Amino acid sequence: MSDADPILRFEAVNLAFAGVRAIDGISFTVGRGELFAIIGPNGAGKTSIFNVLSGVYRPQSGRVSFDGQQLIGRRPHQIARWGMARTFQNVELFGNLSVLENLMLGRHHHIRYGPLSAVLWLGRARRAELANRAKVEEIIDFLELEQWRRYPVRLLPYGVQKRVELGRALAMEPRLLLLDEPVAGMNVEETEDMARYILDIREELDIPMILVEHDMGLVMDLADRVLVVDFGRAVATGRPAEVQHDPEVIKAYLGEVQPS
Repeated sequence: MSDADPILRFEAVNLAFAGVRAIDGISFTVGRGELFAIIGPNGAGKTSIFNVLSGVYRPQSGRVSFDGQQLIGRRPHQIARWGMARTFQNVELFGNLSVLENLMLGRHHHIRYGPLSAVLWLGRARRAELANRAKVEEIIDFLELEQWRRYPVRLLPYGVQKRVELGRALAMEPRLLLLDEPVAGMNVEETEDMARYILDIREELDIPMILVEHDMGLVMDLADRVLVVDFGRAVATGRPAEVQHDPEVIKAYLGEVQPS
């Protein structure tokens, strides 16, 4: 599902560290409403792509645009404010805060009042706080977190913590969602639950997503298109059924097959 007016363009990007190419001329687009997956062996460059998208790394060459805004050289908080949200492979939550409080932190870009208004609890601050709280309650309901809403996150099962991390990203009201191994470390039941939430995000919230994931079953079931990377370069791009049988993809994952 490519789009004549994609929300994201990643064009001929090159990124190197001390001569080692982490990204070697990779290009792709992400359509509006598309679930685009990036797969590859460990060290292939997947996380480097996410770090370029979110402003953590600045590539040496290439262009990256998000809904017409040029991203290269922008700071992570600017990119987040434009509507790009990210989850992380390792849970990055405040363990002593409740689910509700962690999700409220995802609303920080929507705060439009100053510290004086907050301290005095003036009308503007009060109205904004109520609106942010209402949005967070919608996410709690959407991700079925009601029973844990007051619990400190550190006491929750790992699968629920991953769901809270997803919820915090959704609290930003993103226009593009980056999912970094959302089912890593989960059991079968937790993985199935997360897959259902990802589908709901696309179908009900209409948010395009870029998914980095090692679970090939999940990727092949959910993704519209897949980019395969290896040693920093693009190996193949296409629909899941196409890339799954691509000889270069098989070689990247299984290695060169030696004749008997």
